[in-house]
Amino acid sequence: MNDLTANALWKRDEVDSPCVKICVIHPREGLCAGCYRTLEEIAQWSTMGGDARREVLSQLPSRMGRLKKRRGGREGRLNEG
Repeated sequence: MNDLTANALWKRDEVDSPCVKICVIHPREGLCAGCYRTLEEIAQWSTMGGDARREVLSQLPSRMGRLKKRRGGREGRLNEG
């Protein structure tokens, strides 16, 4: 087996996961705070085809606004005035 054939065996043509390893599901929105996918999308990712994965990826930017930054804690109290 030559180098070209060996490299072709390891090359995969699939849509990579958007996971950034910040896996926290927002309790009201039901979205992961790291990648903005739903639990269902995360669970089904490994069995999704390329088109389905691309469809999920296309929706992620519009979901970012649904998760607001936390306003509590010390900073939130200081800004209340």
